Amino acid sequence: MEEFESQTEAFAQQIEEELRDGVLSFPTVFDLSLRIKKMADDPDSSLSDIAEVVRAEPVLAAKVLRMANTVALNPYRGEINSVGDAIGRIGLSALRCLAYAVAAEQLARDHRSRQMRLVASGLWMHSIDVASWAFAFSRHLGRHTPDTALLAGLMINVGQFYLLARAARYPAIEGDMKRFAEIVSLWDDPVRSAVLDAFEMPALIVNACEADPVAHTEWPPAAMGDIVFFATLAAETPNPFESLLGVQRRPELLDASLGEAGKEAFDALLVTARDTRQEMLAAVCG
Repeated sequence: MEEFESQTEAFAQQIEEELRDGVLSFPTVFDLSLRIKKMADDPDSSLSDIAEVVRAEPVLAAKVLRMANTVALNPYRGEINSVGDAIGRIGLSALRCLAYAVAAEQLARDHRSRQMRLVASGLWMHSIDVASWAFAFSRHLGRHTPDTALLAGLMINVGQFYLLARAARYPAIEGDMKRFAEIVSLWDDPVRSAVLDAFEMPALIVNACEADPVAHTEWPPAAMGDIVFFATLAAETPNPFESLLGVQRRPELLDASLGEAGKEAFDALLVTARDTRQEMLAAVCG
């Protein structure tokens, strides 16, 4: 227990220093994600340049091709088998999403402890679930761009991923996972803000991720933050940190936000958007 307390204190001090100094230390698995983002933002980078980088990462290349051949993005079903054509089909915003998803999945697998791997894998699945619903809701409601909603859904838990990565240096922390979940809950918001800033995410994504999760939300959702909020309520895979803390408040949040008429509309949207969500979930996870 003494080792747990010592490492917990050292972990908290490290995070506090990184936030204060504005210098975050990203795991190497995020190198490709950050590189693709920089290339996508660089007007001098051509599609062929970006495609060459993607082809060098087989997992990412496979996901790009799979997404490009979904009904949602390729309704006429003319098969796309070129990475360059696939990127042209899905767009650079969706490519950023996939690059981040691949990095987060790799991070989940990199933990040496089985207990930490289970939490990281659960967080990854929850994030993909939320992102897929956000994409589907945006598409079916005709609000915002679906691939931007996908990215917002992925980024909602980016602070928790960062904390998981940094905790790998402190193995004693896994001795009390509930306490670790409390630490993550405490640092989640400021770390997420710092990571979003480091990733240079657009204001629309930042505002969506930092929206008040318990604020009253009118139906139908207009703001990106509202779409992501409802996506978190629709997600069928729980956030493992919330589960560790015994947080189960979805029905109450939904009722408070929607009222009876809105609840009926939300339930109808779940049915309408489910196939799109399933297809996007398969494209990102497959």
